[in-house]
Amino acid sequence: MASASALPLTPILTLLATSVLTVVLCRKLKWPPMLGYLLVGLLIGPHAFGLIASSDDAAQLAEFGIVFLMFTLGLEFNLARLNAMKRTVFGLGSAQVIATATLIAATLLLAGLHFSAGLALGAAMAMSSTAMVSKLLTDRNEINTPHGRNAFGILLFQDLAVVPFLIIIPVLGQPPEVLWRELGFAGLTIAAVLFVLLKLGQKFMRPWFNLVARQHSSELFMLNVLLVTLGIAWITELAGLSLALGAFLAGMLISETEYRYQVEDDIRPFRDLLLGLFFVTVGMNLDFRILLQEWWRVLILVAFLVPGKIALIAGLARLFGDTPGTALRTGFALGQGGEFAFVLLALASGQQLIPAHYLQATLAAIIISMLITPILLQHSDKLVLRLASSEWMSLAANLHQIAVRTMAAQGHVILCGYGRSGQSLGRLLSRENIPIFALDLDPEKVREASAAGESVVFGNAAKREVLIAAGLMRAKAVVVTYADTHSALQIIETVHRLRPGLPVIVRTTDDSDIEKLREAGAAEVVADIMEGSLMLASHALMLLGVPLNKVVRRVREVRESRYELIRGFYRGINEDFDEDDNPRLARLHSMVISEGNFAVGKTLAALSLPDYGVEVRSLRRKNTTPGTPQDNITLQAGDVLVLLGEPDSLQSAENLLLQGKP
Repeated sequence: MASASALPLTPILTLLATSVLTVVLCRKLKWPPMLGYLLVGLLIGPHAFGLIASSDDAAQLAEFGIVFLMFTLGLEFNLARLNAMKRTVFGLGSAQVIATATLIAATLLLAGLHFSAGLALGAAMAMSSTAMVSKLLTDRNEINTPHGRNAFGILLFQDLAVVPFLIIIPVLGQPPEVLWRELGFAGLTIAAVLFVLLKLGQKFMRPWFNLVARQHSSELFMLNVLLVTLGIAWITELAGLSLALGAFLAGMLISETEYRYQVEDDIRPFRDLLLGLFFVTVGMNLDFRILLQEWWRVLILVAFLVPGKIALIAGLARLFGDTPGTALRTGFALGQGGEFAFVLLALASGQQLIPAHYLQATLAAIIISMLITPILLQHSDKLVLRLASSEWMSLAANLHQIAVRTMAAQGHVILCGYGRSGQSLGRLLSRENIPIFALDLDPEKVREASAAGESVVFGNAAKREVLIAAGLMRAKAVVVTYADTHSALQIIETVHRLRPGLPVIVRTTDDSDIEKLREAGAAEVVADIMEGSLMLASHALMLLGVPLNKVVRRVREVRESRYELIRGFYRGINEDFDEDDNPRLARLHSMVISEGNFAVGKTLAALSLPDYGVEVRSLRRKNTTPGTPQDNITLQAGDVLVLLGEPDSLQSAENLLLQGKP
């Protein structure tokens, strides 16, 4: 009973309920779940409705979220990638972090704040949100654009800069006469720990993981990951450094092994859960009374984080040779605070470096800036055209170049995307003397292909003006060669508005979006997984002696039926797909009708399963061959139905068949 009173269930249920509801709302609004957790903390914390009092135990548990966040950052640490982007990462990225931190620290120093507080706040406000920016740029299909690569390079340096800040901030509270000595000691300590862990750790890590993996136990593998992560974090804490730094080093060590991706998948649930708890505790620390008193300070910080940081990053990008449009778009992408800002602020708060009113104002400003960013990016194109007069000229010149290249083209095929699939299709079409014109957003790929004489230019195929310049009004067909449903829907809408009846062929990964793309107007939808299955089946049938003409006929029948024969799958315990990525993916489910079930004695027509989004693929009855049943068949006890549908639909259908209640 004592343990039950020490850990009351009411606050836990309150936290879980509000978290679920708020994160669902954020997903509906297409905001990062992180903002939902922050909002939960704001609402239930001791300074708002007071549903949960601030708890040191919760804060300590939330620290492990930061440990796993830094661990995954270490997993992504890649020297080859850093070397390939060294100009952007170590040039533009370092300039942004140093300039932002220095400017903030100097301003706060002039305002009468201590140097250590100014540096801690400057370091925190120099950070941008890696999770939010990467998601927003991916959704906008802008990862491979010049400003997308700039943003990614700066974010990469910001992530790396967190490591030295984790070392520096804990010793900033020391008196000036011992500060440099402490910094020097911390530097020597980290050098020694790095040498021991990285030099000796690399020798033992791979053999150790090989030994664990040979046991073929997922539970043991997961336990080993937790042991290595928390063990190395514990070693660095014993050395006087932070748990987060040790987790980063553990990630670096594992990233050099072949188990990196498996570890990343296994650790994600722990990281996301504990990191969510961390953001809740951050929100709980916001005091509304202080915010009301310090509203002007919050506005000043928001003004720096949004227009000020945008202007600073855009100016630095211009100094590094980017065009005004690219520089502004880079600024718009990074004009907010980030998740690592909360990490650094929590560390500085624990050291009592920052006055309470500054801490509260900074937390509020970062949250507000993150709420503004999705709206800002949505209107960034219009803002860039207004603010950068040369952008009009650049856009016009690009469209003119595309239009000139397609001036003589007639009856050509527009390839949206020139990756492997686009290039392969282009070569086959050229063999048939069908002219092509390709659009791609990778400038290096465009430069090399164009130099080789291929018809490809830089351009975003999802934009109306680009498609018109590419000769849409004279084209014979449009092919979307990359698997991006959002972008493909934009292209289909534009094509059908300007050229109704022009065929649009779309590539997708699996069968989850086939119907959506068909309904939008795609003439054909080619699913990678389904086509791979068809090719595997056709080769197997021919090797088994089935005549070629019969194999071709079977493949054609499957394609004409929109892959109906091979749609759906039986789900096992271990699958090589992420269910969260495709929640609508149709699956097969076998169900036995037992005596006493509602469905016994009912016909399939009376049950109306298609109304619930479920198709009966086959029925197996004792002493009969399984086959597709007629609607008028009466179900009997012992019948086995194979149902096809999405998970929610299958659940409703099963409830109907068992109890008569969907």
